[in-house]
Amino acid sequence: MGLSVGIVGLPNVGKSTLFNALSRKQAEAANYAFCTIDPNVGVVPVPDARFDALVRLFQPKKVVPATVDFVDIAGLVRGASRGEGKGNAFLSHIRDADAVAHVVRCFEDENILHVDNRVDPSADIETIETELVLKDLETVQKRLDKARKAAKGPNPLEKKALAVCEALQAHLDQGKPARLFDAGEGDDEQAIVRDLFLITAKPMFYVCNVKEEQIADADRDPLVQEVKAIADSVGAPTVVISAAIEAEIMQLPEDERAEFLESLGLEEPGLHSVIQTGYRMLDLITYFTCGEPEVHAWTITKGTKAPQAAGKIHTDFEKGFIRAEVIKCADMLELGSEQAVKAAGKMRLEGKDYVVEDGDIMHFRFNV
Repeated sequence: MGLSVGIVGLPNVGKSTLFNALSRKQAEAANYAFCTIDPNVGVVPVPDARFDALVRLFQPKKVVPATVDFVDIAGLVRGASRGEGKGNAFLSHIRDADAVAHVVRCFEDENILHVDNRVDPSADIETIETELVLKDLETVQKRLDKARKAAKGPNPLEKKALAVCEALQAHLDQGKPARLFDAGEGDDEQAIVRDLFLITAKPMFYVCNVKEEQIADADRDPLVQEVKAIADSVGAPTVVISAAIEAEIMQLPEDERAEFLESLGLEEPGLHSVIQTGYRMLDLITYFTCGEPEVHAWTITKGTKAPQAAGKIHTDFEKGFIRAEVIKCADMLELGSEQAVKAAGKMRLEGKDYVVEDGDIMHFRFNV
């Protein structure tokens, strides 16, 4: 599985409906808890207007967009960290994800059950995040027990592990996620925390699931504002969607979607924001290779240098890297061809130290 975003939340908040719309699969979505047991995985193309424009320009035989895996993880309940509602299995699925999308119910509907028989976004968020913190505490406690024994010996790393885990345990005991924990600048300390693979260390964003009638005035909706206030307090992004509407949009023919969106006062599907937010949360960017045979969007981590970016295509490209020919996407779209870009002096030659930028069109020279 590639880089993945786990979709979490209480049962019946719209996770499976959202997943179905994202992936165009049919994960079971029903009005009772735990209708999803095993996680469903969907490979989802990343919406990118630049990619679409390059495809129109080159008319290639093959197109390969950037993608992110979304994982529909079963609803968690209070006590999940102790195994309630198959919680241990579900929490292990979250551990395998790279980032987390926390779906929060922000609508009233007496026909859709709520596990606690009330709609309270703040309480729902607290329930989920408490369970995630408790599971991490269990992980830290096991490592701490090991460090306490090993620190009696001569291993200096275990002495550091003891100090780090004691501080991390105190941090989690306050209900704070591991992503807000400062392990210090030392490589050893950071590695100790990283090797714990803590759930709450993963980047998280919130998805407010609303009904159709709330979309137009979502910025002033009190339930949505409740979630945004919590998200803002921890520096997390928030996306507002109606999972039911998104699922309906995805069932329409392509040529009817724009008109349907316009009737709702929307410029694009809310799913685009969910996908793009997940992509950014993983600190990912895209570069392109273009030609008549194929337009391909390649996913790399921000800060990647040219040889390592070339290695995404083939390891030989990285091993024998000579240089990269770089064109900015905007220049290619404005001028219409590689020849025109070269004639305008807007193609650059870059070496091994070049840090690839989002939207670069790359052509690699190599020799093996």
